[in-house]
Amino acid sequence: MMTHTTLPAADDLTVKIGSKVHTESVILGEFVTHLVNNVGGKAIHRRELGGTQVLWKALLRGDIDIYSEYTGTMTRELFVGSGLKTLDDIRGRLLQDNIFMTNPLGFNNTYAISMKKAVAAKYGIRKLSDLRHYPNLKFGFGESFMARNDGWQSLRQTYQLPQTDVRGLQHDLAYQGLNQGAIDVIDAYSTDGEVAYYDLQVLEDDLQHFPKYYPLFIYRADLQERMPQVIKTLQQLDGKISEADMTKMNARAKLDKVPENQIAADFLAEKLAIKVEIPENSLWSRLYQLTIEHLILVSISLFAAIVVSIPLGILAFKYSRLGQIILGIVGMIQTIPSLAILVFMIPLLGIGNLPAIAALFLYSLLPIVRNTYLGLHDISPQLRESGQALGLPPMARLRLIELPLAYRSIFAGIKTSAIINIGTATLGALIGAGGYGQPILTGIRLDNTGLILQGAIPAAVLALLVQGLFELAERWIVPKGLQVKSR
Repeated sequence: MMTHTTLPAADDLTVKIGSKVHTESVILGEFVTHLVNNVGGKAIHRRELGGTQVLWKALLRGDIDIYSEYTGTMTRELFVGSGLKTLDDIRGRLLQDNIFMTNPLGFNNTYAISMKKAVAAKYGIRKLSDLRHYPNLKFGFGESFMARNDGWQSLRQTYQLPQTDVRGLQHDLAYQGLNQGAIDVIDAYSTDGEVAYYDLQVLEDDLQHFPKYYPLFIYRADLQERMPQVIKTLQQLDGKISEADMTKMNARAKLDKVPENQIAADFLAEKLAIKVEIPENSLWSRLYQLTIEHLILVSISLFAAIVVSIPLGILAFKYSRLGQIILGIVGMIQTIPSLAILVFMIPLLGIGNLPAIAALFLYSLLPIVRNTYLGLHDISPQLRESGQALGLPPMARLRLIELPLAYRSIFAGIKTSAIINIGTATLGALIGAGGYGQPILTGIRLDNTGLILQGAIPAAVLALLVQGLFELAERWIVPKGLQVKSR
């Protein structure tokens, strides 16, 4: 009997890879990207999505198929209180959520609480318990370390540390603060290239507060079912990456500004004899792609806001009590930090474009609703009475007289929302929505001003272009008698 092999559908060949917002995770994500492409799959790497909880929830929802995680993070953060100690314990707990894991990659990347060597020598500090005697030292820790179960709060309890000047900041910026003397102690990772570059003293964890943090890949069970060749090729990395290897790769990315995909490709070629081709991606092609992504976020959210906001503004004008409620709600939404709204959207809509568009839509409501209401409210009573004298019904008065008289105010609100949207949309990169925020986010992580400008300058130019387009549109739509005459 002849058997026929059924090829996977195109969607089944797609592997969505996630990475955290730190360099090592991005490099490990690029390893998976290359290996997936090498076995005929289609890899989509959603870089710099955030911290552990964001990636884990995205994995459970199916927004991503695989990402790199650390054993210590799983025992102390994801499954705290579960009593997990061994790899088999972790593997068994992951199976409860239908998640599989590879074997460890080889190195241990633990936390390395660090100081400048000169400062450590000045106070005679060699181990973490020595910090108890210097309460005036300034600590600067990454946001995730401040919030994690294995982070600052538990470290302070373990060592009974008295310091109160403890600041939360972006991890990669902490090195600059330490180097400039603004802070004295930071949380580093033992494989960070900056530890040697800045000549830092890693303090001994003499009470063994931190566990071992062995990296490995965790992935959805359905990935094993539809693309077993990906898992098989990943096994070639088991135990192959040493701490020295990873430190070197991190340093190449952070200090030598080598792209992470090139770093991963070089390692695969040198250590595993796997050659991968990196497609050329010019600056202009990257800007084109980022512009399309950004325009999608802004245009969809703004269009939806216009469709919803103008009727809400009309209702607010027509019914005073309801109007106060409407204006109060959209005003309250505007006071919520944009980053918080993005995070709130993740449990509801996952990661990617949809939650970013929803958040931008909410942020676009207030200027349009308020300006629609004000434009209608400020129409002189005499003009309204003239419509009534003509015997026009309410809807006809609204359409033929009131809305045209309010056009300038409504357009001003739409223009304000559009410009706010363009700037706020850069935060969408934090949840995998792409756009101009992606190079900005990467540039901050890598301390690369050029990358930051690749996102910041086009965003500013786009805002100016949109403002100009709205000025032209206003001349075309708004009746000439209502337009502001320039002198």
